[in-house]
Amino acid sequence: MAAINILDNRTIDKIAAGEVVERPSSVVKELVENAIDAGAGAVTVEIKDGGTTLIRVTDNGSGIEKSQIHNAFLRHATSKITSADDLTELVSLGFRGEALASIAAVSMVELISKTPQELTGTRYVIEGGVEKEQEEIGAPDGTTVLVRNLFFNTPPRKKFLKQPQTEGSYVADLMEHLAMSNPGVSFKFIMNGQTKFYTTGNNELSEIIYRIYGKEISNELIPLHYSEEGISIDGLLGKSVILRANRNYEIFYVNGRYIKSTLISKAIEEGYREYLMQHKFPFCVLHFRIDTNRIDVNVHPTKMEVRIADGPAFYDTVKEAIHEALHTTEMIPEVTLSEEKSKKPNNTSVRESVPEPFERRRIEQAAAARADEVLYDAVLRNDSSVDRVREAMHYNDLTKTVNKNVMTNTDKVVTDTGRKNIEPTEDTTILPTQMELFADKILSEEARAHYEIIGQIFETYWLVSYGDKMLIIDQHAAHEKVKYERLIKRFREHDIVSQTVNPPMIVTLNSREKECYLKHSEDFESLGFVIEEFGGNDYAIRGVPMDLYGYEEKEFFREILDELADESVTGTPESIRIRIATMACKAAVKGNMSLSKQEAEQLIDELLTLDNPYHCPHGRPTIISMTKYEIEKKFKRIVT
Repeated sequence: MAAINILDNRTIDKIAAGEVVERPSSVVKELVENAIDAGAGAVTVEIKDGGTTLIRVTDNGSGIEKSQIHNAFLRHATSKITSADDLTELVSLGFRGEALASIAAVSMVELISKTPQELTGTRYVIEGGVEKEQEEIGAPDGTTVLVRNLFFNTPPRKKFLKQPQTEGSYVADLMEHLAMSNPGVSFKFIMNGQTKFYTTGNNELSEIIYRIYGKEISNELIPLHYSEEGISIDGLLGKSVILRANRNYEIFYVNGRYIKSTLISKAIEEGYREYLMQHKFPFCVLHFRIDTNRIDVNVHPTKMEVRIADGPAFYDTVKEAIHEALHTTEMIPEVTLSEEKSKKPNNTSVRESVPEPFERRRIEQAAAARADEVLYDAVLRNDSSVDRVREAMHYNDLTKTVNKNVMTNTDKVVTDTGRKNIEPTEDTTILPTQMELFADKILSEEARAHYEIIGQIFETYWLVSYGDKMLIIDQHAAHEKVKYERLIKRFREHDIVSQTVNPPMIVTLNSREKECYLKHSEDFESLGFVIEEFGGNDYAIRGVPMDLYGYEEKEFFREILDELADESVTGTPESIRIRIATMACKAAVKGNMSLSKQEAEQLIDELLTLDNPYHCPHGRPTIISMTKYEIEKKFKRIVT
């Protein structure tokens, strides 16, 4: 038998570092989370060469006492908890006490820190886990950590890093997520000497999204605020016009911590179900606040995973909160005849005025400049569209909360567009009134009386005049939606007729499948299945839902069984929805089929009775709109 060796501390630290420090972004994450836990109101992060040669994180937090700096770099040394009991009441981002020790084990670290109570700060240097020096130094309150030459003593790890540009993009992505998770903290991110972005720290999540994703995204967001005992959800939901091709834009935080969770993703997508096209995913940024005794964050060293108690109940809560927020919002896409180029805000043009963490005044002025620019533009264009006016009013209110005195000086500020800002005039006071004109939903019984059906084009689309808008209705998508809702209602109300299968189909279930079936046998019965035991692990399917008869019944049964085996999923199984959607599509009136005006009116009337009349079962819009403003602009009646 081989000898059992006790590893020395340096080897142990390097092994532990492999779990915590995967790449430069891992280092930035740990250091920024430490800064936030220290109460920092502003954090600056600078990297060079993707973070491989230099990472600098500066904050204005509480700092580290001189006597505690050495302990901070010991493994499992932390100020966040004192015993295992504290793990059930965690409010901090860090708690494992591994980050600084792991980072120091594979890099050259220099730390400068000062607490408000101390007259001077401390400079501490540790390289490869070995202390080099510690001295007294003049420093502002807070902490600065410099990490140089990452993985200098572990070449195998270093060679697996990607190109500096790629590693830098990982850090940039992380910083964007950190900014959205902490809208009350001002962040500045510098890469290779260039300021990439900064945030004001004014607690406005929508402003951060504007800076990161640009106007096109920020104009299509719906606020979500939900609260019940033990859980609250706050954030922004993207409308169906900004669906994405992957889940990278499903961004959510639990108690301030950015995580990945299949349970939450599924719940979000289920809430969006009626608004999603196939293979498309929503854009959303959500903050969950959950009682600490209902979650476990001590799952993995990266702290990217959490366990949530009573998953099915939590799933239903999230699903219903999202569905309700979307359901109460007008979801008709507005089409423009002249597409404006949408770009992310060009922060590089104001690089010289980007503040360091302690220069709050300049941050406030930047927010004020943006506020007046949007308001000025709305008035100049006489733009009464809902999104434009809402954006103007949002930033105007935002500025007032940031600094009431800044507005008096905005006439001296020139924005990055080169246009002078102006004080709000009497003309701007009509903006709230204009916005109220569009408060009522277009697809409603009240609005129906003001519809005027103009006619049909291409034997597919109906044109409807309503106020200063022209509505375009896809007759196939609208009819498909109506038929789908009829069928799905029958399933939900268990108004299902079974079709006898003769001879019966025999299915053999393994132990897991058998347990799942016995648990959900009543669900299968309510769906229209007639199933009997056939001996051993065999079951005989003697009846299937009549409306779905003709599909591969065995495969259909197993699909539903697999879905029901997922404890988190509730409601109508996806297999059922897909087949009902297909049936509705085949039965609906097609494009290129002429309808009479009376038939079109009946279709519109029935469409208005639905909870969600905006999308067909496959996520395509049933109706789009075009404003009088856009049409007149195309005919040069309005020149901008």
